[in-house]
Amino acid sequence: MKLIHAATMALILTASGVAAQEYSFKFQSSDPAGNPNYEFQKGWTELVAERSDGKIQIEMLPVGSVVEYNETLDAVAAGILDGQICDSSYWAGKDPAFGLISNPVGAWSDPEQMIDFVENGGGKEIMQELLGSYGLHFIGVSTPGLEAFVSRVPLEGVDDLKGVKVRTPEGPIANVFAAAGASPVNLPSSEVYTSLDKGVVDAADYSVFSVNQQQGLNKTAPHPVYPGFHSLPLVEVSMNKAKWDALPDDMKALLEETVKEFQQTQLQGNRDADEKALAEAEADPNITVHNWSDEERAKFRKLGTEEWQKIAGQSPMAQQVYDTLIAYLNDKGMLE
Repeated sequence: MKLIHAATMALILTASGVAAQEYSFKFQSSDPAGNPNYEFQKGWTELVAERSDGKIQIEMLPVGSVVEYNETLDAVAAGILDGQICDSSYWAGKDPAFGLISNPVGAWSDPEQMIDFVENGGGKEIMQELLGSYGLHFIGVSTPGLEAFVSRVPLEGVDDLKGVKVRTPEGPIANVFAAAGASPVNLPSSEVYTSLDKGVVDAADYSVFSVNQQQGLNKTAPHPVYPGFHSLPLVEVSMNKAKWDALPDDMKALLEETVKEFQQTQLQGNRDADEKALAEAEADPNITVHNWSDEERAKFRKLGTEEWQKIAGQSPMAQQVYDTLIAYLNDKGMLE
């Protein structure tokens, strides 16, 4: 009897174990372990497990764990990975539309603007079409937030950029700064602090305010612009389309709802960090924080539209992104 009882219990435990974990997925991040944004992503996987009563288990892997940061789209399409959380601009080489929708230079002055464009202004449908053509499904959007801008010289608006040597990555962002009269200099991020300190550059596109403050950039370049005016990345949460399609509707809804919660948690966490760093910087008599007016932000955005238009001509989907983005910004009065 004891043997029968033990066997019965084993079957029950095995059956309950199967029921407890019905779906197991492996996602790779574009952030390294220990990075605050990676920790927010891990928090999402824990929330998914909790809300699904353990039926969905997602293993979140840091950047480079399975493939390189710019190879996850292909890996997810091939089923090597089940999903990814990454900056969509990594796929601009496949279609320039990815680069334009992920970070249209100068478009956004607040994360909520970009999120509203994606969720309510046509961006989500474009992301679905873009990713769908590569065998992926777009679940939702997040962002680490609007980057600040560090400068050794006072910058109150677009005209002050004339003649300023600005560290930027190559490509659209450098082109927009050049159109504003600045002199773009391409440098790796590892050289930003030293280059500012030695006067190789006058200003730099680098990171969010809290990171700039933590790394001492605001002391070296004591005229930061905050909130920033130039760069806000779209970070996608996406997965293999066939595996998404195989999920029941309630599990799909759960993933969408929890991605939205992750988005808000990440935004608030990074905003809190920025506000704490801002208070610290404002208390330093040697640092002057500059906040551009809506009019100056619109001027820079207008310069950006000319660069967006060049990108739009490079593919049908890029043109669709451009048309949808311009319609949204006009509807919100952001190009006036």
